[in-house]
Amino acid sequence: MEVPTFDLIHSRPKRHAYAVCVFVINEGEKVRKQLRAMAAFSDRVDVIVADGGSKDGSLTPELMLETDTRALIVKTGPGKLSAQMRMALKFCLDEGYDGVITIDGNGKDGIEAIPRFIELLEQGYDHIQGSRFIPGGVHRHTPLSRLLAVNLLHAPLISLAARFRYTDTTNGFRGYSRRLLEDPRIQPFRTIFSAYELHYYLAIRAARLGLRCIETPVSRVYPADGPVPTKIKGFSGNLFVLKTLLKAVRGEWNPK
Repeated sequence: MEVPTFDLIHSRPKRHAYAVCVFVINEGEKVRKQLRAMAAFSDRVDVIVADGGSKDGSLTPELMLETDTRALIVKTGPGKLSAQMRMALKFCLDEGYDGVITIDGNGKDGIEAIPRFIELLEQGYDHIQGSRFIPGGVHRHTPLSRLLAVNLLHAPLISLAARFRYTDTTNGFRGYSRRLLEDPRIQPFRTIFSAYELHYYLAIRAARLGLRCIETPVSRVYPADGPVPTKIKGFSGNLFVLKTLLKAVRGEWNPK
């Protein structure tokens, strides 16, 4: 398995069968507020913060204790979001979790859906995609360009390649079973997964292999004003996402 180096900054004993990994880099007060809210679920799931190398001082030892966070791991090796995912998912496998829920740490996602993800993992689902576009889902202030791109391009192409209908394929609020992560036909722990590749690849590969996939309603609320909280910026950022999408659809990362 190929996993970026990382430092374990904070840790306490494992208490639950499932973990929720919060992916963060320089989210300031947004992640602090989110972790405080997520502490309400600490009796059902272990919270693990997967930091891509924040420099804003938001993730303090005091906050970890206050929010009952199980672990804080900080990536020191190369790569972006998919590298953070490899780091966090491998950590969870090594710690013996039966499944992992993933969520961004920028405060946009409705954490009230976490118990439903746990239920679906317990029911044996392998790939759980949170969707704001199915009945029960909510989205507010979604930028028009993002709305059109997901509904007219991204989700249709991922669905076509997966032979499974997805509606919200850029949403990182997801659940993964241990069975999926350890399946030798998938092999998610490879350095080719560095930026946004792993989200797209796992959605397609899990469905094509016949693993149990499902969407579940979630909410995603963007700020009513001010800058859009996203790491994808400008023409070059969106072009990179498009190229990554096309590679995923063509199956370029399937194990040989």
